Amino acid sequence: MYYIVETDKSFDQASADLESAVKHNGFGVLHIHDLGNTLRGKGIAFANESKIFEVCNPGQAAKVMTTDMRLNMALPCRISVFTDQGKTKIGLIKPAKMLLSLSQDAELIEVAREVEKLTIQMVDEAK
Repeated sequence: MYYIVETDKSFDQASADLESAVKHNGFGVLHIHDLGNTLRGKGIAFANESKIFEVCNPGQAAKVMTTDMRLNMALPCRISVFTDQGKTKIGLIKPAKMLLSLSQDAELIEVAREVEKLTIQMVDEAK
């Protein structure tokens, strides 16, 4: 269900490289949630780093929503750069597995597989 890789890069370098990989693969970064800083800004002691990148390919998103508008709640894709026990990791929940739990539409499953292939490629490029 998850695809997570460990990298020797720093958290900041892995984050920058992921942003580049997203663009290189024809997706856009809609928003970056810096959860680590958000938690610390609220006075919570949180030692790890965590950035969630909301990424989207407009053509693929349109295919999904044209087929089943309810699936807009599963968009956009999210890729995370985070630290865990001193290690920097990059990961995602596999879109095809997630979509299978929401729809049995063969066309949508194929779109999810295409998106999954590309998002895994982004993670591997950023690694």
